[in-house]
Amino acid sequence: MTLLKMEDWYDLARETNWTPGYVSEEALYPSPMSNDYGIPVETWEGFDEPYKVSYRDYVRSQRDKDVAAYSVKAALARSDFFKNASPHWKALLALHFSGVCWAEFHSASAFARMTRFSRCPGMRNMATFGTLDEIRHGQIQIYFAYEFLKHDAVFDWCHKSSKTENWIIISLRHALDDIAHTRDATSTAVMLNMGLEQSFTNLQFVALSADAAKCGDHSFATMLQSIQTDEARHAQIGEPLVRILCENGRKQEAQQMVEISFWRMWKQFSALSGIGMDYYTPLEHRECSLKEFMEEWVIGQFGRTIEALGLDLPWYWEFLKHDIATFHHAQQIGIYVYRATQWWRPIASVSPAERAWLEEKYPGWNDTYGKCWDVIIENIRNGDYDKTVPVPPPLICNMCGLEVSGIAGGEWQAVDHFVDLDERRFHFCSEPCKWIFELEPARYKGHRSIIDRAFDGTIGPDMDDFYTYMGQSPEERGVCGYDYQWIDGYETPPTAAAAE
Repeated sequence: MTLLKMEDWYDLARETNWTPGYVSEEALYPSPMSNDYGIPVETWEGFDEPYKVSYRDYVRSQRDKDVAAYSVKAALARSDFFKNASPHWKALLALHFSGVCWAEFHSASAFARMTRFSRCPGMRNMATFGTLDEIRHGQIQIYFAYEFLKHDAVFDWCHKSSKTENWIIISLRHALDDIAHTRDATSTAVMLNMGLEQSFTNLQFVALSADAAKCGDHSFATMLQSIQTDEARHAQIGEPLVRILCENGRKQEAQQMVEISFWRMWKQFSALSGIGMDYYTPLEHRECSLKEFMEEWVIGQFGRTIEALGLDLPWYWEFLKHDIATFHHAQQIGIYVYRATQWWRPIASVSPAERAWLEEKYPGWNDTYGKCWDVIIENIRNGDYDKTVPVPPPLICNMCGLEVSGIAGGEWQAVDHFVDLDERRFHFCSEPCKWIFELEPARYKGHRSIIDRAFDGTIGPDMDDFYTYMGQSPEERGVCGYDYQWIDGYETPPTAAAAE
């Protein structure tokens, strides 16, 4: 076979299946791990992935990617890029690596489940490569991140974060556990590959790579590009599965899986990518706003993809169009005022010039979120730093684990979504988060947010108890990344400066 062209043998090898002789079909593919949704195995064997690759070609390609990425890193190893980088970019790097490295590495187990328990031989083949992909993604990002440890100890969180109970990590871990680590192979593939990778990896890797190149961080940009080419390949696993489900009377199940996973991942990426793109990327290097990227790559391209597969647009699609222009702005305020709970050094990114950009990209920003920043700025100018940190804890969504936030200022819109169950009130940031909870309350009701843990006695009463529980020593409690010097441009009252 090594002398034949791949197209002469690939389909035969890829479609090879077997009939078990020593155990039953049910024992080999137990339903909790291999849900076939009542579809015959002969139909699953028709799985046909659009991206075909042999192991030989896969290894060659991965070797070339690693050579390129590590060569660029080695060539730039003696540069002073990080030392001279703005606090904006340093905060973005710390946030990205700390939230993504471990998530990538842990995803290998989800692909391994698909490799072992999928009913589709072609999918098992693709998932094998996906398992190897995710191991590489975790390793290369940890390696690149640890280069910065000699400059800044916060990069230790690139490895440490997943082992902590920091509230941001709890939020991301809960979402990934839900869609990737606690479901059968078929459901995991639809939810992980369609709901996450097909829809959002471009947001984190393509857009961020472009911003990195503009900032001169060519090492980071090259590494991201090497990852995204893998994501583009195994993200395709979900498409044939959705098509099989829709064509065999299981559209409702496929629709629901995509809607759950897409929304759960949107909330995570809105905070991670939204803050990274609209606030942490230095103003002069911003490629586009989160809203612009979402409208083109997700609202447009992902929307057309799922409709072409036979699904409907998610029921909350119109609400999503509103959320992409609002949610991450509120989260940015929350992260900054509760900055001590972050391991990195949060950046405000609301200088007069930055506010002008935000107002241009999000008309009405100054009259809403800008009014919140006006209060923060005035307190800093008066030396009342304590007033920039709220005394009460925030209300945390019992689904996405992020702050429940509405719209402030002239377009005041409060949020009040909740469910009363088992003598307890569960709070949600949005109707879709509440809807997901109500689909399977038994699945979600036992999870406790960081605020739940503070009030039920899991965390001690003192603030030091709170930080210790989250794994933050005094040196690891976040401070303003610019030491408040970003307000120097406000020689006139903030609202007047923004209006100019």
